[in-house]
Amino acid sequence: MIKQFIDKLMGKTPKSNKPHFGRRTEVPASMHGIDPNLVDERAIHVTSTLQQAGFEAYIVGGAVRDLLLGLRPKDFDVATDATPEQVKGLFRRAFIIGRRFRIVHVVYGRGRDNEVIEVSTFRAHLDNAAAEQVKGNERTSKRQLEGMQHAVDSSGRVLRDNVWGPQDEDATRRDFTVNAMYYDPESQIVVDYHGGIQDSKKRVLRMIGDPVARYREDPVRIIRAVRFAAKLSPLGFKIEAKTAKPLTQSATLLADVPQSRLFDEMLKLLQTGHSLASIAQLKHLGLATGIYPLLDVVVERADSAFVNVALADTDRRVGEGKPVVPSFLLACVLWADVREGWAKRLTRKEHPHPALQDAIDEVFYARIGDVSGRGKLAADMREIWMMQPRFEKRVGSTPFGLVEQPRFRAGFDFLRLRADIDEVDVRLADWWQEFSMASDAEREDLLQSAKLEQQALQAVKPRVRRAPRPEGAPGPVTLEANAAASIETENGEAGAPKKRRRRRRKPGEGGDSVGDSVGDSGNVA
Repeated sequence: MIKQFIDKLMGKTPKSNKPHFGRRTEVPASMHGIDPNLVDERAIHVTSTLQQAGFEAYIVGGAVRDLLLGLRPKDFDVATDATPEQVKGLFRRAFIIGRRFRIVHVVYGRGRDNEVIEVSTFRAHLDNAAAEQVKGNERTSKRQLEGMQHAVDSSGRVLRDNVWGPQDEDATRRDFTVNAMYYDPESQIVVDYHGGIQDSKKRVLRMIGDPVARYREDPVRIIRAVRFAAKLSPLGFKIEAKTAKPLTQSATLLADVPQSRLFDEMLKLLQTGHSLASIAQLKHLGLATGIYPLLDVVVERADSAFVNVALADTDRRVGEGKPVVPSFLLACVLWADVREGWAKRLTRKEHPHPALQDAIDEVFYARIGDVSGRGKLAADMREIWMMQPRFEKRVGSTPFGLVEQPRFRAGFDFLRLRADIDEVDVRLADWWQEFSMASDAEREDLLQSAKLEQQALQAVKPRVRRAPRPEGAPGPVTLEANAAASIETENGEAGAPKKRRRRRRKPGEGGDSVGDSVGDSGNVA
């Protein structure tokens, strides 16, 4: 008090540790030019419902950025001064989620047609040095974190941030200036505190505050910087030099982030329609390795024919508004490992079916690990892989049963992608595409044509005695052709090879496979 009094007498201005929260700037529609027709009706309903209840409410974040760029946002987030409990009380289908950041999901529609509007409460900008500190992370310090509203770990990473505050502080705690703007659909005013509109015009991605400190608070911002740069690079956006410089040195902070969260962020990089651009940005920024082990594999194999076409196909589907699932893309990325492990087991004379299962288990253990959702993810990937040899078998009732499988479309899309890179005969993929869409009568004709095709191939094969093949040498047909009969055990039509040789064929029944043609391909509309 005495020091403050003396400083005042001497005309000294006391220093304040309070950060600069920017200056509120309200930009009218005549200046920002947002097209109201691009705003989702459900997002408008959320903001109007909150405003009618006496709260502030704005569309916020990337949606405002995209609207300023003339793009139709795929997701809409809302920010308000209402608490999560108050938000939940205003909507019939609203759910409070999260511990690190408590937010509300307001759900519209059901099934595949549902849409979620994410509603967050304005958060206060707090000094992390004054926050409660824990030694471990979210998992190891779970009990200690109970009841804490603002907590950090020993490295300064924010583990809890649930202290509500005014809008200007909420804007300051966001990451990039172009993501820190607020749009009111009612008045059509954009509220900007940190020059986000100017940076949008200049096509600059700039971190609010000190980038080093912001990456330390939440290392996942490193991945977000890559994702935004990849998404916006076609529009001419570049990461500001000061924002980009600490990226590589800060990447080591990601080691303390839970694996499940890194896995989810990896999927955002690969499944938001800009996977190839994201990989290019990772390489450009010196982050090709070290973020997440499985992502390292994706980047390493991105230039291989099969993975490259799978990534491009994923980007295409997202661009066309079609659904994508992580199991399919990861099955493509790890297919080389599965085939290699399967081939090694077959050279040891293991039975094809358990050999393929063991190869898949080995890949899961080595590459996937224990991440959130692994159970369903593993089951879907396994079905896609196990289905590949079954496409070889085009006789009897097997094709009818295969097309009825819940994951047939994913397995066939995988087959089509393989055909696109000439890993298998494109005629096999074409046959399955026709068969899946044909009537029962047409399917019988297709089965007959497959039988005739096999007979023709067998007729032209020279009947000569061949010298024994050296141990471990590859055969003249694919792995799938060698193993198809043994793997088709679900409907009882096939068993071990010896049993099949003893089985007497009914008149008119065809053979087991189509020579050495194996088919498989990518996503089909």
